[in-house]
Amino acid sequence: MASDWMLSGWFLYFILFWVVVLVTLMAIGGFFMFRKFLKSLPKEDGKSDLDWQNFYLDKTIHLWGHDSKALLNELTSPVPELFRQVAKEKIAGRIGEIALEEGATAITQDLIIRGYIEASPKRDHKFLRKKLNEMNIDLTPYEHLFD
Repeated sequence: MASDWMLSGWFLYFILFWVVVLVTLMAIGGFFMFRKFLKSLPKEDGKSDLDWQNFYLDKTIHLWGHDSKALLNELTSPVPELFRQVAKEKIAGRIGEIALEEGATAITQDLIIRGYIEASPKRDHKFLRKKLNEMNIDLTPYEHLFD
């Protein structure tokens, strides 16, 4: 009687395959959720990284013109669609922070490139260099930021 409930053959492999797939997908999702959770934790000043990012976006939203938005969209086009919006918000937050520090009256190409380099991880710099070269933008003034 007990042997009627034992899994065997192709059905056993089918179940094991889906167990591995589901555990893997949950682990990947959990990793990204945990990263988001860590970014939302308040720091010593009482605000989280996401709070500061939103603060800089709100304070500089009026400085963004059509051309600057188009440039940011073009620079983030190599980012996979799933992560593109999050990347744009992070980069725009850093650009806004630089703009406020310097008292900028508009978001310029220079601010966008500097903010993008500073906001992106070093492993992504080769893709940014490639994209900027495709757009015929001189990287000489920004070389010190890539280090």
